[in-house]
Amino acid sequence: MGAVADAARALIVSPLLWAAPMSTVQAQIEIAAPIDRVWETIMDPRRLGDWVTIHRSVSEISQMPLREGSTMRQTVAVRGVSFHVQWRLASLRAPHSAHWEGGGPARSTAVIRYELTPGPDRATLFRYTNEFHPPGGALGNVAGRVIVGGISEREAHASLLRLKALLEGD
Repeated sequence: MGAVADAARALIVSPLLWAAPMSTVQAQIEIAAPIDRVWETIMDPRRLGDWVTIHRSVSEISQMPLREGSTMRQTVAVRGVSFHVQWRLASLRAPHSAHWEGGGPARSTAVIRYELTPGPDRATLFRYTNEFHPPGGALGNVAGRVIVGGISEREAHASLLRLKALLEGD
């Protein structure tokens, strides 16, 4: 048996690989801007290109302003590959939280949560969570981690830094 057989056996018997149902990225940043201004920016799909690093375009926005049940189609690019995600705003508590549910290629799914908390001196703490569920069950999770690696976390942090610069530079 060689290294390939050993690796395959490790995939089959390793409980750690099968235990993780998704890839989760969490990031947060304090922005020196009032909560309403941060909310207005992050909840305007037409402004995603101003701060989301993997964003390429948005279309089919069902309604503006957004409300629970609103939908949109977003094109994003990861590692040079573009794909579409159909988003639905599952819950909304302005200006404090939003919960998006998305469907992508090959029945992949994602959940994005925005949580805003007012801070001292009219600053806002923005917490971002992205849960990605690749297609293919546990094997898909392993493949997703190999393909995407640490990109999701780096891109989330880079996006929040862009948002901070955008709102603090106005």
